Order: sequence, then structure tokens, then C-alpha cells
Amino acid sequence: MSQHTGNRHRPERRVSGRIQRDVMQLILDRGLGPGAPLPTETELMEDLGVSRNSVREALKALQALDIVDIRHGYGTYVGQASLTPLADGLTFRTLARSDDGTGALAEILQVREVLEEGLIRRVAATLTDAELDRLEAAVDRMEAAGRAGEPFPELDREFHELLYASLGNALVPQLLGAFWTVFRRVARARGWTDDPAPDLTVARHRAIVTALRARDVEAAQRAMADHFRGIEARAARESREAG
Repeated sequence: MSQHTGNRHRPERRVSGRIQRDVMQLILDRGLGPGAPLPTETELMEDLGVSRNSVREALKALQALDIVDIRHGYGTYVGQASLTPLADGLTFRTLARSDDGTGALAEILQVREVLEEGLIRRVAATLTDAELDRLEAAVDRMEAAGRAGEPFPELDREFHELLYASLGNALVPQLLGAFWTVFRRVARARGWTDDPAPDLTVARHRAIVTALRARDVEAAQRAMADHFRGIEARAARESREAG
């Protein structure tokens, strides 16, 4: 692209960005929640003082961020503002790395590990016996699946969501889910096999529950760290074998 063309497009991007911010501010100012209908294109044109094409471009960009939901033939609605764009961006970032993605994946796992070690400290003292029973039942289902020779990634994910459910923090499962999605996408893209050591995976999760039942926060954190050491080792091993 020529210097002249690049300069010409920069003002257009700035205008588009401003309109996107204006639409988001309109949503906030009017207190519109997820699923609420947005004003029509014509109304947005009048409210924001911009062209129809500018409104459409801004809405398309906001749709990519899950801030708006364009339902053709029905209208435009406020989106869920999910972390799907984050997962998409992290997946691309990981797969685009020249080191076959292992470096970027290790960074993501490190962030998730720090997050979960902090979260487990918060829940360790407050988990009820009933909640611990549900965690143990999830591990039992993982063990049964492993013995049957079935992969159990969704049961693994369920365990971690159950672990922090008592916090009542809606962002936690969304954030963990985004990291989980990235790992699974990268694993599929690289042709990695399912967990080759289900017994070890089950044992690591059971160790977390055992420490939590004993109300031993430090042991729970160590067990979680061991769990992540296993994930990191698996990723490194799979990468070497694929290479």
C-alpha cells in the first residue's frame, strides 16, 4: 500500500472508531441491556449526525466485538459482550507465533494458572460439603470416562467451573472458558492427541479436592500448580512429537 493510500485510510478509521464509541455511549446512556433493540439505522443517523454507510460500518465492527447483534430482517440488538473476541484473538495470536505457538500457549497457561491459584485461595475456606461432594462427583465421572477409554475435556472444564461457582462472579467462568477454548482450538489445529494419561489427570484433580476437604489452602494451591505443570508438559511434549 502506498503512503498516500495509507494516509487516506487513517482518517476514515478514526471516524469509524468515533462512531463506534458513540453507539456504545448511546447504549450506556439509554441503559440498554443485552437483547434490547437498538434504534433503527435512520434513527442512529439522525442521533449521531452521520451517513447510513457510516452507521452500517460501525455496527458491523461492533458486531465483531459482540457488542451488537445484527439480525437480518429483524433489526439490531445489544449483544452479550462475551469474551468470544478475546478467545478468537488469542487463538490467532498463538497459531501465528513462529515458535509453533508453544511460547504463546505457555503465556496463556501461566496467566490462567496465576488466576486459578488466586481464586482457589478465595474459595478454599468457604466451600460447603455439598459443593465438595459435587466436585468429587465430577472427578468420579472423569475417572469413569478414562476407564472407558473416552476423552473427558468437558468434564475437566466442568470441574473448574464448579470449583469457583460459589464466588458468584459471572466473569470467572467466561474468562476461564476463553482460555479453555483457545487451548482446545490450538490442540486441534496442531493435531494433538487427547490426554495420553487420563489416570494422572484424574489424580491431579482428586488431589485438589482432597486438599480442599482438609481446608488446606497451601496444599490446594500446590495441587493446582501441579495440575498446570502437567498441562504445560503435555503441550510441550505434543509440540515436539508433532514437529
